[in-house]
Amino acid sequence: MSDDVEKIRNQHRIVGRAEELAAALACVRLNRNLLIEGPVGVGKTVLALAIAQHLERPFFRVDGDERYTEQKLTGWFDPPIVLAKGYTQSAFIPGPLTQAMLDSGILFINELNRMPESVQNVLLPSLDEHIISIPKYGEVIARDGFTVIATQNPRDFVATTHLSEALRDRFELITLDYQTFDEEVEIVRLNLSVFVNADEKLIRDAVAVTRATREAPQIRRGASVRAAISIVELASSMSGSDALRRAAHISLPTRIELADDAHLPARKVIDTVVDGIVGNSKKKD
Repeated sequence: MSDDVEKIRNQHRIVGRAEELAAALACVRLNRNLLIEGPVGVGKTVLALAIAQHLERPFFRVDGDERYTEQKLTGWFDPPIVLAKGYTQSAFIPGPLTQAMLDSGILFINELNRMPESVQNVLLPSLDEHIISIPKYGEVIARDGFTVIATQNPRDFVATTHLSEALRDRFELITLDYQTFDEEVEIVRLNLSVFVNADEKLIRDAVAVTRATREAPQIRRGASVRAAISIVELASSMSGSDALRRAAHISLPTRIELADDAHLPARKVIDTVVDGIVGNSKKKD
């Protein structure tokens, strides 16, 4: 493991991911645009931010959704200034793409495949030729160091679109999957609130329950390690032998997606998952 990777892991409390960090660091140092793919909660954003901070690059974040427009990405003219002075440079408000290009920065696009295709297409010239053309403003040429890091969820996630072949061809790809059981246990330990004093068994059971949601036949999308952190913190504040179950009832419903053919409500599905880990203890409503 390189000294840079070890430094990044220690500074940002990243568990594992040495190979992925080394690959990402190499890409960004070479100004190669990077696409990080993986399910929710596996650390895609943490990895991107850690790389940017380590390289001391300006960092501009965009969160993708279907309402995002081309103007938000590139920039727009301020109407009152346009009325007073016309379409001058002083009237132009740069968007995150333009600002990153001008500042030798990293443009981080979270969930790129949630953006409309028209917005994705605006990126192409900046990725390929490091230049964009803005009507009534002119061309913006990126300074050395400009790089795009984007994340995307797997294609089977709801509300995502497929990136075009032309767009994907401009990126290098790193895939992040869920980490090992022991790594997720360590992640929970490192991210618990300072006010939580949880025993080892509770942490391991919460991680086991969370991981089991990813394999349950009635669950299409299981929970990430964030759910395990929430379960431990909530269960630690509860009394009774069924604290883990009650915490799971609170933490998991918003973090799982039931399969289309699931014949039980989410609460019952969660009970089944918990039973498989800790046994059939008394359930409380």
